[in-house]
Amino acid sequence: MATRVDDCGSCQTVWLEPEAVVRRRTGLPAPPAPDWDDLEHAGHRIPPVEPDGSWSRRWEAAVGVALAHLVAAAGGRPVTLPAGPVAELLGHAVDRYLGTGPQAGSVGLAGPGIPLPHPCPDILLVPRHPLSGTPWQPPRDEPALVPLDSSVWAFLAHPGETSPLPATGVLPTDVLRDDYPLPPLPRRPLTPHHRAFQDTLAGLAAVRSPSLLGHRHALR
Repeated sequence: MATRVDDCGSCQTVWLEPEAVVRRRTGLPAPPAPDWDDLEHAGHRIPPVEPDGSWSRRWEAAVGVALAHLVAAAGGRPVTLPAGPVAELLGHAVDRYLGTGPQAGSVGLAGPGIPLPHPCPDILLVPRHPLSGTPWQPPRDEPALVPLDSSVWAFLAHPGETSPLPATGVLPTDVLRDDYPLPPLPRRPLTPHHRAFQDTLAGLAAVRSPSLLGHRHALR
């Protein structure tokens, strides 16, 4: 009645055979559709590291897609990322594909629940709607937008408590913290899924501009 894919190299998926199943209503009210406000809930965030210490496959794919949009929005020129989780997690991948140098464009994080950076950066990392996939729109249409998986964006924008140290001062000398284990960290930097990057980049109209033609060949 169904086909299931459950492999370490593939997303878990189930396809139901249309002729073997019958759809019936439960009579229960439909749950509310997810909205922008859900991005601030802790349950919507997906951490970048799996319990076994490896990078999240969803993060690798999401970063690959977002990086393609970033390359197109930046026209292949270098960019500077905002300090914090964005630079720490995405910096290696961005430097690899866009490099560093003078006249770099600025990138900021924007979306529901956080104020727009001031002054406004050249490019904004914004979430996709959790249901429709439509990118979040800022009040002004001036900066270029780079859409990001909403669960990945939520972790970057609302990471929650990430440090066992107090905000001010230090722990007393005779106090040991064993109730806050440090998260596992992979041995290599976060690397975007190359196929997700290439396929997304190939589908963007901006990649055919003269400023990106040479850059695109260098990324293969």
